[in-house]
Amino acid sequence: MVTEPARQIAEPKVQCRLLRSKWMFIEVEEEANVPRSDSGICWCVHTQNCLGPDGQVVTPQACSSDRPCYEPL
Repeated sequence: MVTEPARQIAEPKVQCRLLRSKWMFIEVEEEANVPRSDSGICWCVHTQNCLGPDGQVVTPQACSSDRPCYEPL
């Protein structure tokens, strides 16, 4: 008998609620076999540009609880 491999579910990453990216505004149905295409273009709600209030670049990876301007979802 062949068994299905156990699916590993990645823990959702808590992101800053001030982070925005154009992929947030595209409404399409996600397909499991198509990887998500992140453009890498993000901005901060506070500053309205690619730098946060702390002067650092905003990205999904960089906007974490380590930054003083971070606000969890």
